[in-house]
Amino acid sequence: MRTSLRALAALIAYPTAELLDALPEVRRALSQDAALDGALPALDALVRHLLDAELLDLQEEYVGLFDRTRSLCLNLFEHVHGDSRERGPAMVELIGIYAAAGLAPATGELPDHLPLLLEHAAVTGDTGLLANAAPVIDLLHGRLLAREAAWAGALEATLRAAGATPGSVPAQPEVAQTAEALDAEWAEAPVIFGQGADPAAECGPDILAAKLRAARRAPNPAPRRPVIRRVAAIQG
Repeated sequence: MRTSLRALAALIAYPTAELLDALPEVRRALSQDAALDGALPALDALVRHLLDAELLDLQEEYVGLFDRTRSLCLNLFEHVHGDSRERGPAMVELIGIYAAAGLAPATGELPDHLPLLLEHAAVTGDTGLLANAAPVIDLLHGRLLAREAAWAGALEATLRAAGATPGSVPAQPEVAQTAEALDAEWAEAPVIFGQGADPAAECGPDILAAKLRAARRAPNPAPRRPVIRRVAAIQG
């Protein structure tokens, strides 16, 4: 078990009282992973932000960033293809990858949610899914930095855990969030990976890189917690 990645999954999830209570343990797990050393200052800033703010304020901030702003959506397929008929098969394939590792998303979780990819990597020790998704994670990291959002630290740490360098993907400014801009944003062209794409956006040879084009989350989702549970426990 790579507990640092489970700690990152918790930090990127919807804030809860349980998370706030566990922050000392979370911080300790992060500090014990040498791969995350470069991100520790930004992670410390996130931990301080979580400790200093009221829970309801944190929850409101989180929802405003990740659930009401499409350009910051943590369901990664949203950013690589938007609406697509390939969404269903891609989701099923990703669920199959989790199941092969003896894991299953809890009810209500979509498999492309970033904390779920972190949970998978924490349990299996395989960061391949994160590495394939690194261009999208880097894009989100840059947008959070531009907003001076404390959660940027968790995205930086995720990139470092995946063996990626933050800032490798060119910055893509967000559209102003007017009603007209939101309509235009939902209609924007998808990011393309693979042959013919911007070299900075390449995901690598793994087939999951292509599957990361496939889907988007349901509109207006309720905040969810990134919980992965063992299939055996469900069947028991």
